[in-house]
Amino acid sequence: MSRKLEGKIAVVTGGTSGIGLATAKRFAMEGAQVFITGRRKTELDKAVAAIGPKATGIQADSGNLNDLNRLYESVKGQAGHIDVLFVNAGGGSMLPLGSITEEQYDDTFNRNVKGVLFTVQKALPLLVDGASVILTSSNVSIKGTPAFSVYGASKAAVRNLARSWTLDLKSRGIRVNVVSPGPIKTPGLVELAGPDAEQQQGLLDYMATTVPLGRVGDPEEVASVAAFLASSESSYIAGTEIFVDGGQAQV
Repeated sequence: MSRKLEGKIAVVTGGTSGIGLATAKRFAMEGAQVFITGRRKTELDKAVAAIGPKATGIQADSGNLNDLNRLYESVKGQAGHIDVLFVNAGGGSMLPLGSITEEQYDDTFNRNVKGVLFTVQKALPLLVDGASVILTSSNVSIKGTPAFSVYGASKAAVRNLARSWTLDLKSRGIRVNVVSPGPIKTPGLVELAGPDAEQQQGLLDYMATTVPLGRVGDPEEVASVAAFLASSESSYIAGTEIFVDGGQAQV
Protein backbone atom coordinates (compact mmCIF):
# COMPACT_ATOMS: atom_id res chain seq x y z
CA MET A 1 0.00 0.00 0.00
CA SER A 2 1.41 3.36 -1.05
CA ARG A 3 -0.22 5.26 1.84
CA LYS A 4 -1.00 8.15 -0.49
CA LEU A 5 -3.05 9.94 2.18
CA GLU A 6 -0.36 9.83 4.85
CA GLY A 7 -0.87 12.62 7.37
CA LYS A 8 -4.12 13.82 5.82
CA ILE A 9 -7.31 14.65 7.73
CA ALA A 10 -10.42 13.19 6.07
CA VAL A 11 -14.11 13.54 6.87
CA VAL A 12 -16.56 10.93 5.57
CA THR A 13 -20.26 11.56 6.07
CA GLY A 14 -22.53 8.53 6.10
CA GLY A 15 -19.57 6.37 7.02
CA THR A 16 -21.23 3.59 8.98
CA SER A 17 -21.99 1.12 6.17
CA GLY A 18 -21.69 0.41 2.46
CA ILE A 19 -19.68 2.82 0.34
CA GLY A 20 -19.02 5.25 3.20
CA LEU A 21 -17.59 2.59 5.49
CA ALA A 22 -15.50 1.01 2.73
CA THR A 23 -14.09 4.42 1.81
CA ALA A 24 -13.33 5.36 5.41
CA LYS A 25 -11.44 2.06 5.78
CA ARG A 26 -9.51 2.74 2.59
CA PHE A 27 -8.63 6.30 3.64
CA ALA A 28 -7.33 4.99 6.98
CA MET A 29 -5.31 2.27 5.22
CA GLU A 30 -3.81 5.01 3.04
CA GLY A 31 -2.65 6.85 6.17
CA ALA A 32 -5.40 9.39 6.83
CA GLN A 33 -6.96 10.25 10.16
CA VAL A 34 -10.65 9.77 9.45
CA PHE A 35 -13.72 11.34 11.02
CA ILE A 36 -16.94 9.55 10.12
CA THR A 37 -20.56 10.45 10.76
CA GLY A 38 -23.70 8.41 11.19
CA ARG A 39 -27.16 8.97 12.55
CA ARG A 40 -27.28 5.85 14.76
CA LYS A 41 -24.78 5.53 17.59
CA THR A 42 -24.70 1.73 17.69
CA GLU A 43 -23.79 1.48 14.00
CA LEU A 44 -21.36 4.38 14.37
CA ASP A 45 -19.49 2.65 17.18
CA LYS A 46 -19.30 -0.59 15.17
CA ALA A 47 -17.92 1.27 12.16
CA VAL A 48 -15.23 3.02 14.21
CA ALA A 49 -14.16 -0.34 15.64
CA ALA A 50 -14.03 -1.83 12.13
CA ILE A 51 -11.91 1.01 10.76
CA GLY A 52 -9.44 0.99 13.62
CA PRO A 53 -7.50 3.49 15.73
CA LYS A 54 -7.28 6.15 13.02
CA ALA A 55 -11.07 6.64 13.09
CA THR A 56 -13.24 8.99 15.14
CA GLY A 57 -17.03 8.75 15.08
CA ILE A 58 -19.33 11.75 15.43
CA GLN A 59 -23.07 11.16 15.60
CA ALA A 60 -24.69 13.55 13.14
CA ASP A 61 -27.48 13.88 10.61
CA SER A 62 -26.16 15.75 7.57
CA GLY A 63 -29.57 17.29 6.95
CA ASN A 64 -29.47 18.94 10.38
CA LEU A 65 -27.44 22.15 10.39
CA ASN A 66 -26.89 22.06 14.15
CA ASP A 67 -25.42 18.58 13.79
CA LEU A 68 -23.09 19.84 11.06
CA ASN A 69 -21.96 22.70 13.30
CA ARG A 70 -21.18 20.21 16.05
CA LEU A 71 -19.33 17.95 13.58
CA TYR A 72 -17.01 20.68 12.42
CA GLU A 73 -16.43 22.06 15.91
CA SER A 74 -15.26 18.59 16.88
CA VAL A 75 -13.03 18.25 13.82
CA LYS A 76 -11.59 21.72 14.43
CA GLY A 77 -10.83 20.92 18.06
CA GLN A 78 -9.22 17.55 17.31
CA ALA A 79 -7.52 18.10 13.96
CA GLY A 80 -7.66 21.81 13.09
CA HIS A 81 -8.27 21.40 9.37
CA ILE A 82 -9.64 19.12 6.63
CA ASP A 83 -7.70 17.84 3.61
CA VAL A 84 -10.35 15.50 2.20
CA LEU A 85 -14.13 15.74 2.47
CA PHE A 86 -16.15 12.79 1.17
CA VAL A 87 -19.80 13.84 1.16
CA ASN A 88 -21.49 10.46 1.05
CA ALA A 89 -24.49 10.67 3.38
CA GLY A 90 -27.80 10.39 1.54
CA GLY A 91 -30.49 8.02 0.46
CA GLY A 92 -33.95 7.70 -0.94
CA SER A 93 -36.99 5.53 -1.50
CA MET A 94 -39.00 4.33 -4.47
CA LEU A 95 -42.40 5.71 -5.44
CA PRO A 96 -43.81 6.04 -8.97
CA LEU A 97 -45.27 9.23 -10.35
CA GLY A 98 -48.81 9.44 -9.04
CA SER A 99 -47.79 8.12 -5.63
CA ILE A 100 -45.02 10.59 -4.76
CA THR A 101 -45.67 12.37 -1.47
CA GLU A 102 -44.45 15.65 -0.08
CA GLU A 103 -42.85 13.71 2.76
CA GLN A 104 -40.83 11.54 0.35
CA TYR A 105 -39.74 14.56 -1.66
CA ASP A 106 -38.70 16.52 1.43
CA ASP A 107 -36.83 13.56 2.92
CA THR A 108 -34.91 12.82 -0.29
CA PHE A 109 -33.93 16.40 -1.09
CA ASN A 110 -33.13 17.15 2.54
CA ARG A 111 -30.66 14.26 2.60
CA ASN A 112 -29.24 14.45 -0.91
CA VAL A 113 -29.23 18.17 -1.74
CA LYS A 114 -29.61 20.29 1.40
CA GLY A 115 -27.34 17.96 3.35
CA VAL A 116 -24.68 17.97 0.64
CA LEU A 117 -24.81 21.74 0.19
CA PHE A 118 -24.40 22.62 3.85
CA THR A 119 -21.92 19.82 4.55
CA VAL A 120 -19.58 21.48 2.05
CA GLN A 121 -20.40 25.10 2.87
CA LYS A 122 -19.90 24.67 6.60
CA ALA A 123 -16.60 22.87 5.97
CA LEU A 124 -15.10 25.77 4.01
CA PRO A 125 -13.32 27.45 6.95
CA LEU A 126 -11.57 24.15 7.75
CA LEU A 127 -10.75 23.03 4.21
CA VAL A 128 -7.13 23.70 3.32
CA ASP A 129 -6.29 25.33 0.02
CA GLY A 130 -5.91 22.50 -2.48
CA ALA A 131 -8.28 20.22 -0.56
CA SER A 132 -10.25 17.49 -2.29
CA VAL A 133 -14.05 17.44 -2.00
CA ILE A 134 -15.79 14.34 -3.32
CA LEU A 135 -19.55 14.13 -3.69
CA THR A 136 -21.49 10.89 -4.05
CA SER A 137 -24.06 10.99 -6.82
CA SER A 138 -25.46 8.01 -8.78
CA ASN A 139 -25.72 6.86 -12.36
CA VAL A 140 -29.51 7.21 -12.07
CA SER A 141 -28.88 10.95 -12.39
CA ILE A 142 -28.40 10.44 -16.14
CA LYS A 143 -30.86 7.61 -16.82
CA GLY A 144 -34.51 6.92 -16.25
CA THR A 145 -35.45 4.52 -13.48
CA PRO A 146 -39.03 3.49 -12.72
CA ALA A 147 -40.33 4.79 -9.37
CA PHE A 148 -37.02 6.51 -8.66
CA SER A 149 -37.53 9.93 -10.22
CA VAL A 150 -37.22 11.95 -7.01
CA TYR A 151 -33.97 10.25 -6.05
CA GLY A 152 -32.60 10.58 -9.59
CA ALA A 153 -33.43 14.29 -9.69
CA SER A 154 -31.72 14.87 -6.35
CA LYS A 155 -28.56 13.17 -7.59
CA ALA A 156 -28.62 15.20 -10.80
CA ALA A 157 -28.58 18.28 -8.59
CA VAL A 158 -25.45 16.99 -6.87
CA ARG A 159 -23.67 16.79 -10.22
CA ASN A 160 -24.45 20.41 -10.99
CA LEU A 161 -23.35 21.57 -7.56
CA ALA A 162 -19.91 20.15 -8.28
CA ARG A 163 -19.66 22.09 -11.54
CA SER A 164 -20.58 25.41 -9.95
CA TRP A 165 -18.52 24.91 -6.81
CA THR A 166 -15.43 24.16 -8.89
CA LEU A 167 -15.73 27.73 -10.18
CA ASP A 168 -16.63 29.20 -6.79
CA LEU A 169 -13.55 27.65 -5.19
CA LYS A 170 -11.01 28.00 -7.99
CA SER A 171 -9.07 30.74 -6.19
CA ARG A 172 -8.34 28.28 -3.39
CA GLY A 173 -7.45 25.37 -5.63
CA ILE A 174 -10.07 23.18 -3.97
CA ARG A 175 -11.03 20.34 -6.29
CA VAL A 176 -14.68 19.25 -6.28
CA ASN A 177 -15.45 15.98 -8.05
CA VAL A 178 -18.25 13.46 -8.18
CA VAL A 179 -18.23 9.68 -7.95
CA SER A 180 -21.39 8.09 -9.35
CA PRO A 181 -21.92 4.44 -8.52
CA GLY A 182 -24.24 2.09 -10.31
CA PRO A 183 -25.65 -0.97 -8.54
CA ILE A 184 -23.36 -1.64 -5.57
CA LYS A 185 -24.07 -4.36 -3.01
CA THR A 186 -24.81 -2.19 0.01
CA PRO A 187 -27.46 -2.36 2.74
CA GLY A 188 -29.13 0.70 1.21
CA LEU A 189 -29.57 -1.08 -2.11
CA VAL A 190 -30.75 -4.49 -0.95
CA GLU A 191 -33.19 -2.95 1.52
CA LEU A 192 -35.09 -1.48 -1.43
CA ALA A 193 -36.33 -5.04 -2.00
CA GLY A 194 -37.64 -5.32 1.57
CA PRO A 195 -36.48 -7.43 4.50
CA ASP A 196 -36.74 -10.83 2.78
CA ALA A 197 -33.30 -12.25 1.93
CA GLU A 198 -34.58 -14.12 -1.11
CA GLN A 199 -36.13 -10.97 -2.55
CA GLN A 200 -32.95 -9.05 -1.86
CA GLN A 201 -30.88 -11.61 -3.75
CA GLY A 202 -33.42 -11.53 -6.56
CA LEU A 203 -32.90 -7.79 -6.86
CA LEU A 204 -29.13 -8.20 -7.02
CA ASP A 205 -29.43 -10.96 -9.60
CA TYR A 206 -31.72 -8.86 -11.76
CA MET A 207 -29.47 -5.81 -11.53
CA ALA A 208 -26.48 -7.90 -12.58
CA THR A 209 -28.26 -8.63 -15.88
CA THR A 210 -28.42 -4.88 -16.62
CA VAL A 211 -24.66 -4.36 -16.22
CA PRO A 212 -22.27 -5.04 -19.12
CA LEU A 213 -19.74 -6.55 -16.71
CA GLY A 214 -22.44 -8.99 -15.59
CA ARG A 215 -22.37 -8.33 -11.86
CA VAL A 216 -23.14 -5.73 -9.21
CA GLY A 217 -20.21 -3.86 -7.74
CA ASP A 218 -18.59 -4.01 -4.33
CA PRO A 219 -18.27 -0.96 -2.05
CA GLU A 220 -14.50 -1.33 -2.12
CA GLU A 221 -14.51 -0.66 -5.86
CA VAL A 222 -16.08 2.74 -5.24
CA ALA A 223 -13.68 3.33 -2.36
CA SER A 224 -10.73 2.87 -4.72
CA VAL A 225 -12.01 5.66 -6.95
CA ALA A 226 -12.67 7.92 -3.95
CA ALA A 227 -9.11 7.29 -2.70
CA PHE A 228 -7.77 8.27 -6.13
CA LEU A 229 -9.80 11.50 -6.14
CA ALA A 230 -8.67 12.24 -2.57
CA SER A 231 -5.00 11.91 -3.43
CA SER A 232 -2.47 13.98 -5.35
CA GLU A 233 -2.67 11.40 -8.14
CA SER A 234 -5.81 13.26 -9.32
CA SER A 235 -4.30 16.73 -8.89
CA TYR A 236 -5.45 17.94 -12.33
CA ILE A 237 -8.99 16.58 -12.10
CA ALA A 238 -11.70 19.03 -11.07
CA GLY A 239 -15.42 19.40 -11.67
CA THR A 240 -15.68 15.97 -13.21
CA GLU A 241 -17.79 12.85 -12.63
CA ILE A 242 -16.45 9.31 -12.53
CA PHE A 243 -18.95 6.51 -13.01
CA VAL A 244 -18.37 3.28 -11.13
CA ASP A 245 -21.19 1.27 -12.65
CA GLY A 246 -19.74 -1.56 -14.70
CA GLY A 247 -20.79 0.32 -17.82
CA GLN A 248 -24.49 0.20 -16.95
CA ALA A 249 -25.29 3.79 -17.92
CA GLN A 250 -22.43 4.20 -20.37
CA VAL A 251 -23.27 1.93 -23.31
